[in-house]
Parts: sequence; structure tokens; C-alpha cells
Amino acid sequence: MTESTEPPPVSDDTASPAAADAPVVDEGPPPTPLTEPADGVPPVLTTPDEFAEAGRLLAAGTGPIALDTERASGFRYSGRAYLIQIRRAGSGSMLIDPIDHPDALAPIAAALDGPEWILHAADQDLPCLRELNFRCAALYDTELAGRLLGIPKVNLAAMVEHFLGLGLVKGHGAADWSRRPLPADWLNYAALDVEVLIELRDAVQAALVEAGKETWAAQEFAAVLARPEPVPRPDRWRRVSKIHTIKSTRTLAAVQQLWTAREDVARRRDVAPGRILPDSAIVAAAVADPKTLDELYKLPLFGGPRQRRQAGRWMSALEAARRLPDSELPPRRPPSTGLPQVNRWEAKSPEAAARLTAVRAALTVLADEVNTPVENLLQPELVRQLCWDDVPTATPEAVAARLAVGGTRSWQIELTSPVIADALAAPPPD
Repeated sequence: MTESTEPPPVSDDTASPAAADAPVVDEGPPPTPLTEPADGVPPVLTTPDEFAEAGRLLAAGTGPIALDTERASGFRYSGRAYLIQIRRAGSGSMLIDPIDHPDALAPIAAALDGPEWILHAADQDLPCLRELNFRCAALYDTELAGRLLGIPKVNLAAMVEHFLGLGLVKGHGAADWSRRPLPADWLNYAALDVEVLIELRDAVQAALVEAGKETWAAQEFAAVLARPEPVPRPDRWRRVSKIHTIKSTRTLAAVQQLWTAREDVARRRDVAPGRILPDSAIVAAAVADPKTLDELYKLPLFGGPRQRRQAGRWMSALEAARRLPDSELPPRRPPSTGLPQVNRWEAKSPEAAARLTAVRAALTVLADEVNTPVENLLQPELVRQLCWDDVPTATPEAVAARLAVGGTRSWQIELTSPVIADALAAPPPD
């Protein structure tokens, strides 16, 4: 953690009158440290018999179930869960290691199928839980609820402090959770992530009811649960860092071939692609286009023993790029799909640019009024599409009908359609 570098305090005899008269802000009592689970760190369950007993205990519990997962992003290719944390009233907390016996998790999956799940940032955890055939019937996302409430910081530690006055021990979220055995302090951290998640859910729900936003939250949770898995991006190789510096289509082909070769190795070995070959090395090799192994070894990062073992693979990728006929070279820019970049709207359609400016301004005012981020009021892509297409008869009903086609929730339509209609109907500024 980077320490702050605040200026030294001003002595009394040099303090300005304005500083002397400034009100003292009462930040409230400091949070009570929550350094370990009340019942201690539970053992890590790894065997089919332990999973069966965990399922029995969960089924005997009551109320919603708090869940969290730990993955190994940045270390592994897959997004699988390497540890699952579960807590339920009457069942206690559990740490589940699903790696060795994923097929034996059925008793736990059966106990989880039905009760409400409490997740913090559900989009991050649902995919890897679904991979294990865990099915969620009802969802409560405390992070999303915090956004709807306009909480400035919605990470778990900040929300636990805000609502419960507790300070969570943090620090291992970005660790390599595929490591075995897992260190004791990591397990303590993992167990704390669900220790008070049920209490947080109750406090957040009370705040939603007080703000009149409980219906908003219920609709948002249902939308998250029903959201299909995202479609893989086309041309993912174009996301290589610094690819924008490459002007030659032949060099782009080399980047594409090297990226594909790296992807194959990463997927097969379940290692994060950047740990197989960094993006910088791909660009360097594509630009240099070495014809021999000796030339490849002279490039940064290619001279070490690990890259020498893979050298034949990288040389084959470069050779494949050289053999491509011109007609098969990738274009410098991918085919344009969807809407143009907003910074080009003024040139392509000044009317659409004016509509977008007006609608964005109106939604920003509305977001301030209801204390909810503007991106949670309405998906930005939907706003852009509506403004680009235009609504010929800008009535609230016409806007509402257009928004409904885009999958907008009813609370969003009711709240935003009159505001958008007014913005579209207003005459453009001089």
C-alpha cells in the first residue's frame, strides 16, 4: 500500500484565519477490526465424504447462503474456482476445495439449489460456480445494491465498514489461489469474506427499503441472474498491448500468429497467456521478424531457457505469417460494427451528437437527484443507440417502448423515459 505524502501540519501561529475557522468534520469512530472469524478458520474440505457432510449441514441451515470464490486470475488461463467459501445460519462457515473431486460436489449443489445466494459482485463469481453445476434460484448482490444506493466505495471491505462498522483484513484477493497447500493467512482472509456477508445483506436491504429502492434492486438482481454468458469477442488478438503502433498488415499477421500460438499453449497448460509470452515480446518479435533462432534469441525475453524451449513454436508462427498471401492478411482495423465512436458523431451525424449531449446531461441530473450512478440508471450503450437512431415522436411512451426493446428494467423505464423525452424534445441550444 502506498503511503500518503501529506504536507506537514501548519503551526498555530502561521495558520490562516480561514483554516482556523474551518469546521471540524466528525468522521465517526474508527471501524472495529475484524481480523479472524468468530469461530476460527474452518478446515478446508477436499474429499467426497466431507462434501456430503457439508451438503447435509447446509440443507439443515436456515435463511440465505453467503458465497464467495477465489480464482487465480493472472496466473491461470481458466476462470475456475480454486476455493469456495460458504456460510449459512445454523450451518456455519465452510471452505471447499473443488479441484480434486469436482464430480463429488453434488450434495453441496443440491443444498444450494433453492435458497437465496448472497454474493458481492455476482458477475465475477457466478460463471465459475455454474461450471461446477451450482445453480442459483434467487440472487442478492451486495455490491450492486451499494451502487444503487450511491455508496461511494462498493468493494466488500468499504461496505462492511460503512454498514457494519467493521474493518476487514484484506490483501490476498489477487493471489495465486491454485497454489497448494493454501497458506493459513490466505484461508483466514477467505473465510472473512463470508463471515458477515449475511449481516451486510440485511443492513443493505434496510437501506434500500428506506430509500425506496428495494424494487430497483430486486429487478437488477433478477437481470444479473438471467443474463446469458457473454459472447467471446471477435479478433481477441487485437487486444495485444501496443498493437496500435504497428502499421504493416504483414506485421499484424505475425502478431496474430504469435498470439494464436501463445493461446494454444496457455489453454493446454492452464497458464495465463502473459506468463507464457508477454505482449511486449509478441510485438517485438513481429516487428523484428527474425529469420533464424539466433536472431530470435537476441530479442528481449527470448534468450532465456524457458523461451528457448518454445523457440520452435514462435518461429513457426512467424513463418506462417510470412507465407500468408496478401489477400489473407488482416486489415489494419477490424471491420466496423455497431455504432461509431462517440468522438466521431459530430462529423457523421451532428443531430445524433446533439441528442446524445442533451440526453446525457439530463440523465446526469437525474442520477444526482436519485443518488445512483448514471450507468446504473441506464446502460450507456442503450443510451447511445437510442440517440443515434432517434425517436421521431419523443413522447415518454415512445421512449419507453424503445427502451423496453433493449431489455431495460421497468424501474429504469419508468424513471428515465420522461427525462429522455424532455431532452429529445427540447430545442437545440443556439
